[in-house]
Amino acid sequence: MLDLATPLVYIKGVGAARAAMLEAKGLKTVEDLLLYAPFRYEDRSNVKTIRELAPGEMATIVAEVRSARVSNLRRRDLGLFIATFTDSSGEYLNAKWFHGAYLAGVFAPGAKAALFGKIEYDNYSGTLTMMHPEYELLTADEESDASLHTGRVVPIYEAAGKITTRIFRTLLYRILNELAPLPDALPQEIARRLKLPDRNTAIRQLHFPPPDSDLRLLNNFRSPAQFRLIFEEFFWLECGLELKRVKSRLYPGIAFSLTDRVREQIKTMLPFKPTGAQKRVLKEIADDMAAPHPMYRLLQGDVGSGKTLVAAEAAIIAVENGYQTAVLAPTEILAAQHYFYFKKLFQKLNYVTVLLTGSNTAREKTQLKKIVSTGLAHIVVGTHALLEPDVEFSKLGLAIVDEQHRFGVEQRQKLMEKGTHPDVLVMTATPIPRTLALTIYGDLDVSIIDELPPGRKPVVTKHVTEDRAEQVYSFLKKQIDAGRQAYVVYPVIEESETQAMKAAQKMHEHLSKIVFPDLQVGLLHGKLTSGEKESAMEKFQRGETKILVSTTVIEVGVDVPNATVMLIEQAERFGLAQLHQLRGRVGRGAGQSYCILVTGRLNDAGRERIKTLVESSDGFYIAEMDMKLRGPGEFFGTRQSGLPALQIGNILRDAEILEIARSEAQSFVAHPPTEEDLRRAIAHIRDHWQRRYGLVQVG
Repeated sequence: MLDLATPLVYIKGVGAARAAMLEAKGLKTVEDLLLYAPFRYEDRSNVKTIRELAPGEMATIVAEVRSARVSNLRRRDLGLFIATFTDSSGEYLNAKWFHGAYLAGVFAPGAKAALFGKIEYDNYSGTLTMMHPEYELLTADEESDASLHTGRVVPIYEAAGKITTRIFRTLLYRILNELAPLPDALPQEIARRLKLPDRNTAIRQLHFPPPDSDLRLLNNFRSPAQFRLIFEEFFWLECGLELKRVKSRLYPGIAFSLTDRVREQIKTMLPFKPTGAQKRVLKEIADDMAAPHPMYRLLQGDVGSGKTLVAAEAAIIAVENGYQTAVLAPTEILAAQHYFYFKKLFQKLNYVTVLLTGSNTAREKTQLKKIVSTGLAHIVVGTHALLEPDVEFSKLGLAIVDEQHRFGVEQRQKLMEKGTHPDVLVMTATPIPRTLALTIYGDLDVSIIDELPPGRKPVVTKHVTEDRAEQVYSFLKKQIDAGRQAYVVYPVIEESETQAMKAAQKMHEHLSKIVFPDLQVGLLHGKLTSGEKESAMEKFQRGETKILVSTTVIEVGVDVPNATVMLIEQAERFGLAQLHQLRGRVGRGAGQSYCILVTGRLNDAGRERIKTLVESSDGFYIAEMDMKLRGPGEFFGTRQSGLPALQIGNILRDAEILEIARSEAQSFVAHPPTEEDLRRAIAHIRDHWQRRYGLVQVG
């Protein structure tokens, strides 16, 4: 008897070569294969003999190849391949494929095949024809299995190397016939309430739907069997995240006191009156920090909404209680931005703010680490350098992680281990669609700043083609003559910082020498030293540099209120979220700001991206569109984004099932039917969690 853990190499018909192809697709065990869902289904239930066929209908036949040839059409090399079939009715049918010369090695006379397609009448030859039918060859031992591939609603699988959809069907049929009954870990009470089929039935019907199945539901992944399996996958993921959330909040943490002194220090620091959203979010954070267990909170806000200011307020709570704050940023330029911003804010309060990055000299690092370990530094800003083993804090109370999706979960963990259960505040300016936030940040409480500071005007976004460069430059000149500043940004193409740097250098030369010879034009790219980057940014911030030519290093964290134009060259090469981030660098002062997207020729996806950006400034809508256009896996452009490896569920297509699963998981963990049910669930998650979702262990 097979069981779920049986390696596929031991299944009849697999063998070492096929096992390697399956493994390349992530399929190693019987369970992996059972959860390899068809991506669509075809109704091949209309099986007829050739004599019974009528023009215009979709039908399936099982027939034998009588002859096959490539037609010698002189007119263009169409390579028309024609195979003639016959069956027990004694009639003939032609099947034709354009550009089908490769099929000469497939359809040898005497071969048996199942064909599925539309029947047409060929006036020229007076015979019935199928143009480009779907076909499957039936080997001798598979003729008995012909009913697997025809005469029913048939699953279509994505091929794995040379393993075709028909081979998948045969293997799955074989496995399902030999498999011991599957254990069903889903709590029975939930299955009953949601009227879900049992796991055995669901898996069988996923691969071999019953004869009366609704094809429309199947192809929308909403048949009862598909719903059950998608729900189950999300339920265990959300249960694991919920247990992790509950467990982390059981640790003893720091109960920060919110004294009058804390409130006074916050008022002294604030550069302007906070928005209603900032006040609301600060209250959520302050309440968490006052509780005697660790805070794990995600602070989401669109570009320019003032997240960093809220983080600074949280830092004051920690420092006034005698603790240190660590701020972890993904890039040196962003770490430097935070450092300057915090240093300026905290100057009035006499806090010591330090910056620790990979670019510090060995001597500087030694001195900085000493200041941190002795507790002389109140705010420690840095990149991955903060995570090095010899960086020790005297008393770490608050860890702020910026742009979390660029860090793995383990890195967040490493920072937390530098203190004794410090509070954690994760910030992101990448608006994350709710469904994605539920799966990536499911163990965090979420605060959203959904309001821009007063006096901000929406940025006007325009799309122009490359041939209108002169008009763009003349508009740029008008803005600079009116006392404003501008960014000109180049894409980093396929991770090649060097190419982008060269393009930026070329444009810098062109703008500074030919277009604007009387203006100060600055240059900023990833290959500059941190001192050179700092100097370029400071000159721009002081207003000495009027135009800053840059690669995407300015994507996040740069704040120059006087800059009102963001000119993005080759905008079609950027992702939507990135374009939105860049646009957020302007519109930070009271003046009207503009974002100009310059593109070459656009394909359909490029047109859709640019149109979305021109029409909307809502970061959450843009993120939703970005995910639809690129798919969830690519949404963050990083492998360690924490995205769980889902097998059947799809967070875009199945958002509403995810919501149901989350609500059921939370309610189950909070009020399990019995202690035994909860114990069983924890055991199931512990066995499957790491392998299935690749997330940190629970329980």
